[in-house]
Amino acid sequence: MRAIANRIGLVTMIVFAACGPLFGQAPAGPQIPAPGTQMQQAPAVSPKKLVSRVTLVNTPVTVRDARGQMVTSLAAKDFRITDQGVPQTISHFDVGGDPISLVVLYETSSRIEPLLPALQKTGILISETVMGPTGEAAILGFNDSVDHLLDFTNNADQVLKTVARLKLGTSGAKLYDAMAAGVEMLSTRPESAVGRSAPDTPDRPAREGRRRVLLVISEARDDGSEAKLGEVLRQAQLSNVTIYSVGLSTTRAELQQKPQDNRVKISPPGTYPLPPIPGTPPRPAESDPRLSGNADLMAAIIWAVSHAKNEVTGNPLELATAGTGGEHIPTFKDRSIENAIDEIGGELHSQYTLSYSPAGTSENGFHEIKVSVDRKGLKVRARPGYYLAPPEG
Repeated sequence: MRAIANRIGLVTMIVFAACGPLFGQAPAGPQIPAPGTQMQQAPAVSPKKLVSRVTLVNTPVTVRDARGQMVTSLAAKDFRITDQGVPQTISHFDVGGDPISLVVLYETSSRIEPLLPALQKTGILISETVMGPTGEAAILGFNDSVDHLLDFTNNADQVLKTVARLKLGTSGAKLYDAMAAGVEMLSTRPESAVGRSAPDTPDRPAREGRRRVLLVISEARDDGSEAKLGEVLRQAQLSNVTIYSVGLSTTRAELQQKPQDNRVKISPPGTYPLPPIPGTPPRPAESDPRLSGNADLMAAIIWAVSHAKNEVTGNPLELATAGTGGEHIPTFKDRSIENAIDEIGGELHSQYTLSYSPAGTSENGFHEIKVSVDRKGLKVRARPGYYLAPPEG
């Protein structure tokens, strides 16, 4: 019996001696499971619990002189930028240099039939004036559906052919759904280069990066979208997407429309068919007092992204462009569609790009951005801010 006990004690000592390193320290590297053993999966994360946090804010800045001419001679030291009134440090500065990732939305509803020939001729302007030699573009059409016409490409011929083949669809116009699709596509493209505080060297090359631009060529109306304007604007701000728009003229299209168009108009020509201010008659969007000045436009932008709803009076394209630092150019009077696109392209390749990582500001709510320059007599236009929703749960 004593011999058996001694053997058991010896075996026990050998087992503890072999296991000692396991209790004394963690494994040096990842453990490879034995054959036939099921690997442990990472816990699933519900998409609803993912909260977007801004780590970098890009803002395009357009500077013009008293005559309206673009000013391109400023340096980073000439700019001042604040987030919620707190001065920020510019981490990236460029003048029209970062390549452009562009998504173009063309309205293809039957309402714009008289304007279709002009739209089909705009491909050359999209590829040469807006994209530029280093840009890329994708094209969407929308009516009662959102149609993916061309994926991102830097091939100018493909852009020309796609635009030349634009076809009319139904009478609807799911503008907000198309804008949401465009913003989502752009959010997958690489951001503008950041952190370039010193000149690029062979040991420290420039980072690949692009400016994200959404160009909407459409009437200023939505019909049947599931997406909400406020949601689109909020996501565009968080994704650093700048929205530009060329406003197709509903009035011009109606004047040129064929006589068999007997649709009932629910509001006077030139007005936006949403409830007006209580006690006031419908009025043209341009004269709506809630969008008549910069202060009122800013209030409308904050309200839209804070509530993420569609109950916004006035021109939704004007609201979306102002809320992201772009510009809405109507084409009713003497300015043609071609001239409007050419003007947008010229601005994109002559504006400044400023980037910063927000510091010293609260996370939730609307963050107001202000950009100024240390020069008198210059007019500065930049995105007014962005909205951060509080975490869910």
